[in-house]
Amino acid sequence: MDAQIKAAVAEEQPAMVALLAELVGARTLLGDEASGQAIMRRAFAGLGLEPTDVELTRAALDGHPGAAPFSWDVAGKANVVATWEPSGPADGRSLILNGHIDVVSPEPASLWSGDPFSARQDGEWMYGRGAGDMKAGLAAMVGAVRGLQRLGLTPRAPVELQSVVEEECTGNGALACVLAGHTADAAIITEPTQGAVWTAQVGVLWFAVHILGAPAHAGDAVEGANAIEASYAVIEALRGLEASLNVVRPRLYADHPHPIYLNVGEIRGGDWPSTVAGECLVRCRLATYPGEPISELKEKVEQTVAGVAASRPALARHRVEVLYDGFQCEGYELAHDAPLVTGLLDASARVTGYPPPIFASTATTDARILQLYGDTPTVCFGPIAESEHGVDERVHLPSLTTTAQAIALFVADWCGLTPSA
Repeated sequence: MDAQIKAAVAEEQPAMVALLAELVGARTLLGDEASGQAIMRRAFAGLGLEPTDVELTRAALDGHPGAAPFSWDVAGKANVVATWEPSGPADGRSLILNGHIDVVSPEPASLWSGDPFSARQDGEWMYGRGAGDMKAGLAAMVGAVRGLQRLGLTPRAPVELQSVVEEECTGNGALACVLAGHTADAAIITEPTQGAVWTAQVGVLWFAVHILGAPAHAGDAVEGANAIEASYAVIEALRGLEASLNVVRPRLYADHPHPIYLNVGEIRGGDWPSTVAGECLVRCRLATYPGEPISELKEKVEQTVAGVAASRPALARHRVEVLYDGFQCEGYELAHDAPLVTGLLDASARVTGYPPPIFASTATTDARILQLYGDTPTVCFGPIAESEHGVDERVHLPSLTTTAQAIALFVADWCGLTPSA
């Protein structure tokens, strides 16, 4: 049966590539995810499934320990889910296949070789924002199901397909699905893992340091307090915090030279070249290890920033505060001998000829949401991609097919298969 499943999924490669190209063409930045979700509704309906929306609402998310704070409007924003139901009694194990539709900004787009939102194929690679992270994974999910359907098969337990929003900034999309009751015996998130199985990931905190100084004419700069220049000391202190967090590493990251990253992702300050900058906002991302409460990292950040202001007389005229908007998420770990992990390793090896590596990620994904709050053991597994969040992002199209083949074999093993009624 393995050979038949792999061949049937391979027949779906042109359709998967076409779906991926269409998805890349949808500019699904934060707040503009609807065009991509419309494509996924059609893709799920094309499988003979009935797609439904799971909306994000502030009321449902507020106060939940897994919810991240956000300042933007989510009215009308929705995840799209569809369930492939068994044709007979459900006597297998249920499964969620999850991917996110949102992408990060491609700016500066002038650095790209072409339009970031126009899919371009060059040999075995497809280029475009989101091609790897993670629209190829969405296409692979659809291809895996369609390949099994091509053989006239249905699962012996529900297989739910999810296209979620806000993975890149909060995880609140996946959380909305969990809160609406969308859980299973296991989940695979088809992130671009280079064919590895990710069984762990760091926690992530987004924060901003808001600095108010004192504007003045540049000709009388000593009378002002430059908020932009004050940010230099804050960033330097945060780099010190980053270094300290990498000194003692848990077993998961013992071989990683620098698992905890501080990223200074955005700086906005001042409003006139001849005016001493009276305000500056520095937005950052910092990670923490699995098992460490995000509240402890917040406390460390706040103490670090407060220490800068207290220890430097030059900053006495500045007001400095830490603000939060976006990710506040814990890390997670799944044991290497968990049935989901061993089963997926085996399924992948039957496609490629060798078991994939197991990896603890220094990024965060929606896997933590499903496992920590949905009681659904979860891993990430997906195609080979390069330059995610960078310039000329691309995905290796043959790995799109092998990912779909491995998922299809895993569905056969995990859920069981039976001829369609």
